[in-house]
Amino acid sequence: QVQLVESGGGSVQPGGSLRLSCVASGITFRAYALGWFRQAPGQQRELVATISRAGDTLYGASVKDRFTISRDNAKNTVFLQMDNLTPEDTAVYFCRAVQGLTYWGRGTQVTVSS
Repeated sequence: QVQLVESGGGSVQPGGSLRLSCVASGITFRAYALGWFRQAPGQQRELVATISRAGDTLYGASVKDRFTISRDNAKNTVFLQMDNLTPEDTAVYFCRAVQGLTYWGRGTQVTVSS
């Protein structure tokens, strides 16, 4: 059974930082392209960042230069370091794994508010 479990969300003030983690099980982790997406209330789910099997990264325009995606294949984990957070970053953040089939986690809430 494939599982993606996100953690690390929470509440933070503007300008703060959070580090999200997503642990995968039931897949050959290193063979998958991984990504983080987010969905704010009333909004469509949007790309935050992706990382390929080779480690190539891609970022959404609104988070570039503030967020960093990385992966640890030995720990079956993908990370999202989020710095200089703004209220516009408030959303549920989802982890995704793709290799032919697509798998999603259930999400973790990030709230940025003063």
